[in-house]
Amino acid sequence: MPGRRAGWAPAALPAGLVLAGAVSVQSGAGIADRLFSQLPPASVTTLRLWSAALIMLILAGRGAVRAVAGLAARRAWTDGAITLTFGIALGFMNFAIYQAFARIPLGIAVTIEFLGPLGVTVTGTLRGNAANGGRHRRAAGLGYAALAAAGVALLAGTVGGARLNWAGVAWAAAAGTAWAAYILGSKAAGQRLPGASGLVIAMCVAALAVTAPGLIAGAAVMFRPSLLAAGAAIGLLSSVIPYWLELEALRRIPTSLFGVWMSVQPAVAALIGLAVLSQRLAAAEWAGIACVVAASAGAAAAAGAAAAHGTAAPAEAAGGRAAGDLSPQTTDHLSGPGGPHHPTTSAAALLCAADRATRRTER
Repeated sequence: MPGRRAGWAPAALPAGLVLAGAVSVQSGAGIADRLFSQLPPASVTTLRLWSAALIMLILAGRGAVRAVAGLAARRAWTDGAITLTFGIALGFMNFAIYQAFARIPLGIAVTIEFLGPLGVTVTGTLRGNAANGGRHRRAAGLGYAALAAAGVALLAGTVGGARLNWAGVAWAAAAGTAWAAYILGSKAAGQRLPGASGLVIAMCVAALAVTAPGLIAGAAVMFRPSLLAAGAAIGLLSSVIPYWLELEALRRIPTSLFGVWMSVQPAVAALIGLAVLSQRLAAAEWAGIACVVAASAGAAAAAGAAAAHGTAAPAEAAGGRAAGDLSPQTTDHLSGPGGPHHPTTSAAALLCAADRATRRTER
């Protein structure tokens, strides 16, 4: 018995951290969904992003100010434009997924959105494997894509019915596309700006980007103290708390295992939707979510396995850091409030795997 405990004990804490982070993210989304009866989704998005931006400025604002000053001093306009684009993608991702939450169940919206980072991971893995002759991993990548497609087909069978509508599905798909852009922008910003400064700047840009729609939709009521407090709670639950929990987990386990565990986000979202919002799903919808979760977990594991076979590890020898170096400086651009999430996740799940897959294609 002591031997068994020694075997699973090291994984118990990071597993609990990952699960707690997922519950925190989806609880924030559930609170946001409940606010839609009092405040339009655009206004809730504005409150959520400004809350997260202000908290991040308090925690890491000095570094962001120095980074902006450095960009200006170097006249690195290209780097600045990349960071701005990163922030715009982050803002639109939040805006779109909240529009989806207002129209379709939480779990289904998150599942459809997850197709964005899953697509980046699978595409990067396939390209990397094609270059390195990994036929088996290429076949596995195609299998994960087919599994995700089966999940989408199961979900599509309910579109237009009592639960789903095409507008909600379209917003969730747009959020997934923006999440894919967020992954690429996060990687680019992390390479150009130190620490969390790129993410802090991007969060401020995202908050500014959604301010006008938020004010137009709900300026008359959104500044009530109760709604401001709710917005702050959403920012904490959806950004700050899961970001810290995920970083703590990343310090204790390989990123490949972390990516597999984080792939339960759609299932957690569906359960939060059931518990908090009384959103009951049909058997076909649960099956569709399960297919996407399995595809996401498999793709993350495959990317991690490919990295373990030597396609990503040489980063350190090339002057960078190895994939296993999970200090805050190396993970800030891999996961982050808003990304990662962003109302659904800090994006660290498939973000880590997608980053490795992308790096393989660049060598």
